[in-house]
Amino acid sequence: MSDKGKSFIEAKKNVEPGKRYALREAVELVVGTKRAKFDETVDAAIRLGVNPQHADQMVRGSVVLPNGLGKSVRVLVFAKGEKEKEALEAGADVVGSDDVIEKIKGGWLEFDRVIATPDMMGGVGKLGKILGPRGLMPNPKVGTVTFDVGKAVNELKAGKVEFRVEKAGIVHSPVGKVSFGVDKLSENITALIEAIIKLKPASSKGTYLKSISLSTTMGPGIKVDPMDVRNI
Repeated sequence: MSDKGKSFIEAKKNVEPGKRYALREAVELVVGTKRAKFDETVDAAIRLGVNPQHADQMVRGSVVLPNGLGKSVRVLVFAKGEKEKEALEAGADVVGSDDVIEKIKGGWLEFDRVIATPDMMGGVGKLGKILGPRGLMPNPKVGTVTFDVGKAVNELKAGKVEFRVEKAGIVHSPVGKVSFGVDKLSENITALIEAIIKLKPASSKGTYLKSISLSTTMGPGIKVDPMDVRNI
């Protein structure tokens, strides 16, 4: 049996099967079940009472996590002139226009997030088949197509995450690192859930937050009681 398998089994012993924990208790378990030698990422999986196949029930947005993600983010900005200067001053890692577009067409992908000014989208749109499948295509709905590039860069560097409901009605998102501890992770998770609740489609009937599960990179899923979260 691999070390990963042994670690997973040991961590799972601390999780009561079928139980839905209060948010703070679940986060304490997530932190306490850490077994890997590296600083694991904590992920949230939130199942919603929506049908993403209906356009009016698509849940998509972004949120700046109050405590960030605990990792550096390489930001690429497509801009020209004064906006190029603004992006660089805000801390963008790469700023360019047609030259960078051609570089990406050639296979260069050394960046994590992409921002573009609206006037650049004609050229950036040609990269749809490259950026789209990787979740890197700029989109005005999540604030990455904007003339306010300085603010956009600052938010991404600070830990802004984008989320989108998948076909199965689940939103997956990282919420920080195990090393953050219980308080900071709880704050990040709460911020994510609040953002998702605000985007509840008017056409969504019945229970909106159906289930919530937290897990680390190498650990088991820990179920959170949605009622406890709604009360928060």
